[in-house]
Amino acid sequence: MRIFIDYNNEQDKLSPPEDMEKLIEQCTAAALAEENIEDGAEVSVTLVDNARIREMNAEFREIDRETDVLSFPLGDEDGFEVDPDTDAILLGDIVISLEKANAQAEEYGHSFRREVAFLITHSLFHLLGYDHMTEDEEKEMFAKQEKVLQQLGITR
Repeated sequence: MRIFIDYNNEQDKLSPPEDMEKLIEQCTAAALAEENIEDGAEVSVTLVDNARIREMNAEFREIDRETDVLSFPLGDEDGFEVDPDTDAILLGDIVISLEKANAQAEEYGHSFRREVAFLITHSLFHLLGYDHMTEDEEKEMFAKQEKVLQQLGITR
């Protein structure tokens, strides 16, 4: 399975984990495997600061506050579009506030890399159609996220 990543760092306040692109690729491959998806996939990940993610959260969700991650899925209940050049499914876009990720890592007492991996994985499951609007949905989604992170050896 080939993973195609469009990675952009649009902030200059914090350095991302050194292996950021590899981390995105590993999280994506593991999430797809968890869902028994054997196709290649394309995902876009953009790193921003708190001010930018707050703007985006207000614009797209009408919530005027910073958040840790935003997900913009391209798939729907009918499935995913496929890039004709690569035959990879188009998952969508992930936007992460590194400032918020860093603060949450400190708050939760684990590494910055672990928090970034969690946010990538969390967002990937949103791109794959999961949500956490009900308690049952939240349990299912969070169990999948934790399983992926455990498989990758990214623990608290």
